Amino acid sequence: MNSHKNPLPYTLVAHDKHDERHHGAVTIPIYQNTLFSFAKSDEPGHAFKYSRMGNPTVQELEKRLAALEYGEKAQCFASGMAAISAAILSTVRTGDHIICVDQVYFGTREFFEFFLTRYGVEVTYVDGTSIQQISEAIRDNTTLIYLESPTSYYFQLQDLTACVQAAKTRHIKTIIDNTWASPCYQNPLRLGIDLVVHSLTKYVGGHSDVLGGAVVGSAELLDKLSRVDHQLLGGVMTPHTASLLLRGMRTLPLRMERLSKSALTMAEYFSKIPCIHKVNFPGLPAHPQHKLAVSQMSGWGSLMSIEVKGTLEQAKAWVDQLQYFRIGLSFGGYESLVLVVGLVANAVKDHPVTLIRFNIGLEDPVDLMEDISTIHTFFSLKQKPAVSG
Repeated sequence: MNSHKNPLPYTLVAHDKHDERHHGAVTIPIYQNTLFSFAKSDEPGHAFKYSRMGNPTVQELEKRLAALEYGEKAQCFASGMAAISAAILSTVRTGDHIICVDQVYFGTREFFEFFLTRYGVEVTYVDGTSIQQISEAIRDNTTLIYLESPTSYYFQLQDLTACVQAAKTRHIKTIIDNTWASPCYQNPLRLGIDLVVHSLTKYVGGHSDVLGGAVVGSAELLDKLSRVDHQLLGGVMTPHTASLLLRGMRTLPLRMERLSKSALTMAEYFSKIPCIHKVNFPGLPAHPQHKLAVSQMSGWGSLMSIEVKGTLEQAKAWVDQLQYFRIGLSFGGYESLVLVVGLVANAVKDHPVTLIRFNIGLEDPVDLMEDISTIHTFFSLKQKPAVSG
């Protein structure tokens, strides 16, 4: 029996009730209009006025996202960065102090350093794996703890329950970027986090053809955010974008199941290659925070990184000849991607170590492993790693 308030994810994204307003259309129409006229001056007949303030197609996406994240309300934006910025701005003002994990997404860090500093907001960066560092960084004027779990290069986690406890005792708001795990595999609101942000460009879109972001949380916090940081800044999502994201959402749980399984297979394969010093993926039992990952997530994203014993030049030469991994920045789409990030400081004494990030797509893992096996010719492996069928 399903004891959840909402339908389970597969049902939630796949099932629509018959809607006579739209003549029984199985997908919600794209309301590609800016203006909604009123039947009468004192009796509008509906809740919509202007698409910057709300649109039926976008609203349908917001309802689904809120349900998937077990939130009361969601607000969609034109990009993930727009969602992140609005969520942060809704919780701080001049003179406030923010605590942020030190491996946060670079766009978020730049927003703190190049925008918020103009208005007298201070930020302290801490090791997110240490609840002690987070707690010790709290000041009298701390109003926000900003989290990203796991982080997107070294895949470190924060103990979300402990972070919530530390924040609530001091009336501090918490925001988390939950893009890596998706709403399918981590629901921070259920652990007490105040606001969840997503880059919908990644897993929800799933086809690498649409930009979007969302903030999910309580109706009280979202109403405040929507009135000011959404409408007045104007980073609104278009109806056509919302329609594409609704399409992507239909297969989100199915794709996440495949991506999670394939990513774990690839992480296990990487861990057997002698020249790879370390595999950063919380789904592996060898990950130092694997127990925490299992306790607050129910599955894995498709993004991981490896620390390979070799120079940047060796890494780039190897990556450039891969057949099934395209070189790119993003993740969460159908395609496999690779990116040479840079040298890892102090990883192995007297030996360079390079960080390489991989997004595992929907290709067959057997083909991806065969592609990866060329690593032995670039990093002086004694034996070519075996590919399991």
